[in-house]
Amino acid sequence: MKKKTSILLAMIMVLTLVLAACSKNNNTPEASDSPAPVQESASASASENASFFPLKEKVTLKAVSPRPPLAPSDFNTQPLMKEIEQMTNVHVEWDTIVETDYLAKRNLLLASGNLPDFFLGSRFSDTELIKYGKDGTIIPLNDLIENNMPNLKAILDSRPDIKAAITAPDGNIYALPQGEEIGSGQQEIGANPDFLYINQDWLDALKLEMPKTIDEYTAVLKAFKTQDPNGNKKADEIPLTYIDNFWTGDIGVLYGAFGVPDKTHRPNNPTYIDHLNVDNGVVSYSAQQEGFKEGTAYLNQWFKEGLVDLEAFTHDYGSYFARGKTEVETIGSMIWWDKNDVAGPERGEHWKIVPPFEGMVVKWNSGGGLGRDGSAITKDNKNPEVTAAWLDTMYEPVMAAQVRFGPIGVWYDQDASGKLVGKTDLENPGELRQSTAISNGIGLLLAEFTNKVDYVEPRALQRVNDSVEFYVPQMQKEKFPNIFFSEDELKVIDRLKPDISAYTNKMRAKWLMSGGVEKDWDEFQATLKKMGIEELLAAHQSGYDRYLAAQK
Repeated sequence: MKKKTSILLAMIMVLTLVLAACSKNNNTPEASDSPAPVQESASASASENASFFPLKEKVTLKAVSPRPPLAPSDFNTQPLMKEIEQMTNVHVEWDTIVETDYLAKRNLLLASGNLPDFFLGSRFSDTELIKYGKDGTIIPLNDLIENNMPNLKAILDSRPDIKAAITAPDGNIYALPQGEEIGSGQQEIGANPDFLYINQDWLDALKLEMPKTIDEYTAVLKAFKTQDPNGNKKADEIPLTYIDNFWTGDIGVLYGAFGVPDKTHRPNNPTYIDHLNVDNGVVSYSAQQEGFKEGTAYLNQWFKEGLVDLEAFTHDYGSYFARGKTEVETIGSMIWWDKNDVAGPERGEHWKIVPPFEGMVVKWNSGGGLGRDGSAITKDNKNPEVTAAWLDTMYEPVMAAQVRFGPIGVWYDQDASGKLVGKTDLENPGELRQSTAISNGIGLLLAEFTNKVDYVEPRALQRVNDSVEFYVPQMQKEKFPNIFFSEDELKVIDRLKPDISAYTNKMRAKWLMSGGVEKDWDEFQATLKKMGIEELLAAHQSGYDRYLAAQK
């Protein structure tokens, strides 16, 4: 009961803010520097919400949203969604799509013209935002934010950098911001999404040292393969597992041992990240560098000798997370965001970070906690003001935290002041968040909100500290930032990037498994030129130069 009351008090405060903007009376407060905190007197204002929330007559909205594999298909079964519906009298009919299938199915939906009222977590790339904004598929949100979204308006008023980042070159905002600020610069949590972990128990069993070079690591992998480190007298060991061409856990991080880190896909904005590096202000394509060829040839030897998990090319979350949880441990090293997701918290105790190898270049990723690919409202929406106000409830810090992680009592505790504090007894946070959060495509959690929400969970803080200790010293000094490209640049990227990326990824997979990179190299480079790699890089360089000029 205490838990429910805490949630309701937070919701009442949020809805009071929404009413203030939407009732359009002379008492509308000015936006403050940050969203108003939960107040003890919030319940006294509840009666004022009668003119807006809860609505006198129920409104039903249709929404499409990505969902983690472990989340329920109908978000209305989530307790938090039930509370929001009770307080607003807005019912949402959900069409949720598993994350791995989301973009393809969302695009089919858009092509059919059968639009929902809104996308919760649209994941529109910059190209798509410009395209669908220009043709009217999604509507500009500027006025709705100004008049119907007081929580978000307060954030944007106090953080012009966020407002600038989500504003398209034509001056419109087509999708809402979303994300979490955890660290900054090279210490930002997403600056390196690929940690290499190793099974310390296996090292100890074989009396091996932590490898310091790529050659020493190769020797360890061979020992894991041939010397039965799990002691079951079966040749069932998998020395290295990963997920090929994925935003975290891809083998491309190891290309840094050859001077050219190779980052493949970032799902929330695939427009710019594939295979790009920046050195001394010059944007380059990793697959054109000699280090890429050298690294691919070297890693191919691992595949020839059976040192790498061949299911790396077909893994999804479920199969990858199951890899480390077999009755007898069968994996010796892995690339992933958090070892506990794969190994589980108990085994995770004996999984250790492999420090970057001597001379290894660690990529500085624009993993950024904040994105401009959040919720978008479509042209078919008959109630855009109600939709905007409903979405705005999730930009109040206490509610944003619960939507993005999990509710009070499950993910958070609430102290006497109303501050949310992450529970300390979570057994497997990665899997729990997938099943209890509503969506990571809505809401903002910013550094200035930490007096209201302790949203930086212990494992996230540990990850930042680990990155600072192990990876930042060898991290690139430049990164390709989250640029909102011009329309002309986006036309080039939209025309060339998908085919060039797909071709590069296909050839890399072929060479890793079957070899032949040296033999095919010249032809591969010639094909990249024919496909327009130089024009593609010029578009990225133009955007990067403009970004640098704006910083001066």
